[in-house]
Amino acid sequence: MPVAIVTDSTASLPPELAAERGIVVVPLQVVIGSRVYDEGADGATPDLVAAALKEWRPVSTSRPGPAALLEVYEQAAVAGATEIVSVHLSGDMSGTFESAQLAARDSSVRVIPVDTRQVGVATGYAALAAADVVAAGGTAEQAASAARERAAASSSLFYVDTLEYLRRGGRIGAAAALLGGALAVKPLLQIDDGRVASLERVRTSARALARLEELAVQRAGEEQVDVCVAHLANPERAGQLTDKLAQRLEANLGGREVWCGELGAVLGAHVGPGMIAVCVAPRA
Repeated sequence: MPVAIVTDSTASLPPELAAERGIVVVPLQVVIGSRVYDEGADGATPDLVAAALKEWRPVSTSRPGPAALLEVYEQAAVAGATEIVSVHLSGDMSGTFESAQLAARDSSVRVIPVDTRQVGVATGYAALAAADVVAAGGTAEQAASAARERAAASSSLFYVDTLEYLRRGGRIGAAAALLGGALAVKPLLQIDDGRVASLERVRTSARALARLEELAVQRAGEEQVDVCVAHLANPERAGQLTDKLAQRLEANLGGREVWCGELGAVLGAHVGPGMIAVCVAPRA
């Protein structure tokens, strides 16, 4: 295919879906103690990260370097790509987009790096939007524009049991005001222009999940949407939220399922066990 789509492992695309759509996924790394793992089923898994966090073992994450992305771009070129759209998580949350920019300078084919200003499956939906454009015969510029537009229209909302993991990883952003005396509350957060920002404060986890449900329904409005529920070591409550959203958003889903799955290891390292997130992504 003349235009190749590349994304990173934080996009949370199921491997079989990425393969089916021809999307190349570049892994980020998780460092647990002194060991470095690629994110994925054969390396850093959500279970591995959740267990390490619960045991208070040192956990950090690392971006792919420019050389790793350049290798991916050159492999795509050898396979026949004449242009590449490289779709990544927010540049304020990771250096992955910067690595893509640096690698693009040395690539033998044109690369358009896209900073989605999002995280998680919102980045995945953006990559899928780019792939849709390419499959329909669109240009690389059109694919990059579609990725940016879908990411900008998407809502990423989440609940964490504690802000401690975000604080430790330096990813707390505009939600820093919740630290200190507010640690007793259950914070609802969102991604706002690429950074973690405070949305609401509630007193109990049950109330937090109820508000996530209401907010997701509000964000969907009357539009056709894709919806995903993600969690880290909290499958029962995530399943309950998935079932409720599937019922309440039936008309918005047009027969599509609400995705539900465990958050990837890299993002999980920064939010901690118990986290539940909802992504609502309007369809073009």
